[in-house]
Amino acid sequence: MSVAYVSDWLRGKAEVNQETIQRLLEENDQLIRCIVEYQNKGRANECIQYQHVLHRNLIYLATIADANPTSASKAME
Repeated sequence: MSVAYVSDWLRGKAEVNQETIQRLLEENDQLIRCIVEYQNKGRANECIQYQHVLHRNLIYLATIADANPTSASKAME
């Protein structure tokens, strides 16, 4: 299960820290590798579930970045 998945009753209560973000980035790396592997084997339909998890993770990371514009600008410097 994705690190970004949080049930409704826990939403807004999870602590976002560098470790959580790093785990998401590592998970995304694995998801991309898995998606590419399935596509190379001609099994594109089977990678859809991984694409959904990757999409959810990316949206979650974008939401975090949008909520913390100062930390994003510091990282770019």
